[in-house]
Amino acid sequence: MKAAFRDQYGSADQITIREMPIPQPSSKEIQIQVIATTINRTDMAVITGLPWIMRLFVGFPNPKSPIPGTDFVGIISEVGLEVKEFQKGEKVWGFIDNGCGSHAEYFCTSSFSNLQKMPDGIPWDQAAGSIEGVHYAYNFINKLELNAGDEVLVIGGTGAIGSAAIQILKSMDIHVTAVCLGHKDRVQALGTDHVIDGLEEDFTACGKEFDAVFDAVGKSRFKTCKPLLKEYGVYISSELGPHGENPLLAIKSVFIGKKKVNFPFPVDVRGSLEKIAPLIQEGKFTPLIDRQVKLEEAIESYAYVQSGQKIGNVILRISEK
Repeated sequence: MKAAFRDQYGSADQITIREMPIPQPSSKEIQIQVIATTINRTDMAVITGLPWIMRLFVGFPNPKSPIPGTDFVGIISEVGLEVKEFQKGEKVWGFIDNGCGSHAEYFCTSSFSNLQKMPDGIPWDQAAGSIEGVHYAYNFINKLELNAGDEVLVIGGTGAIGSAAIQILKSMDIHVTAVCLGHKDRVQALGTDHVIDGLEEDFTACGKEFDAVFDAVGKSRFKTCKPLLKEYGVYISSELGPHGENPLLAIKSVFIGKKKVNFPFPVDVRGSLEKIAPLIQEGKFTPLIDRQVKLEEAIESYAYVQSGQKIGNVILRISEK
C-alpha cells in the first residue's frame, strides 16, 4: 500500500510517500480502508512533536508509528476474530488525536471509542472535513454556559476549528462575531453575524462586549481579550498560550476575578460525531474546505498546512470510492 512516512520528529518537508506492507488486524482490531482524511493542525503536532507534551502520547524519543494521520473516513476491510460491534463493509469515521496512521491506504485500530459508524447520505469529502475541527469546536463550546441570543467572539474564523465553531454556535441561535485575516467573504458565508478582518482593523477596538471569546487559533491572550468580555464572560483558547499560561489562568480565575478562563481537554469523539451528523444532513453545517489532494500530491500540502495559511480543511483523498 502507499503511505506517508517519517520516522522522527521534525518539519513537514521530511515526509515521503512510500510503498509499505498492508497492516493486518489483531484479534481485537479492525482494518480500515481509508477513503479520505485531512492534513490538520493536530497532524502537525504529531509530525513535529511540538508542543513537547505531544511526545508523551505519540512516542519518545521517536514516534511509535512512522505513518502520520489522525482523522479518517473509510470502510472496514477486515475484522479481528474477537470484534463483535463492527462488521466488514461498514462505513466508519473517527479521530485519534495521538495518531492512527490514516495517511495511508489502510490502517488498523482498536480505539473503538474514537470512531463511529458513518450515517448514510454524507459525502466522503464533507465527512472528512467534519471531524478534527468539529471535535475541538464542540468540546470547547460545550464548556460554555450559553443561551440563545448570547454574543460570542470567534478568533480564527477561517480555520477548521473556528469555521466549525461559527456554524455550531449559529445552530444554537448565538450571535457570532468572527475575526479573520482576509477571506472575509468565506467567513461571512458561514452565517456569521459580523466579520472583522484583522488585516483592516483591530478587533480589540470593536466597541462590543461578549459573553465568551473563543480563540480558535491560539494567537491571542486572555489579557488582550479581557476588556472585550462582559462581567462574567469567559475566555477559552485552543492552545496552551505563551509559556503555557492558559491552564494556569483557568485555575487562577476560579478564585480571582469575575471574568474567567476555561481550558478544557477535548474528549468524547463519538459524542462530537453524533452531534455533527444531523447538522450535516439537515444542511446546517458544511465544512470549510481549502483544497483536495491525492496522497501522491500530499508532500507540499504538509508544508502548506504547517505554514498556517490553510483555509478550513485540506482534504487528503486516499481512494476514489
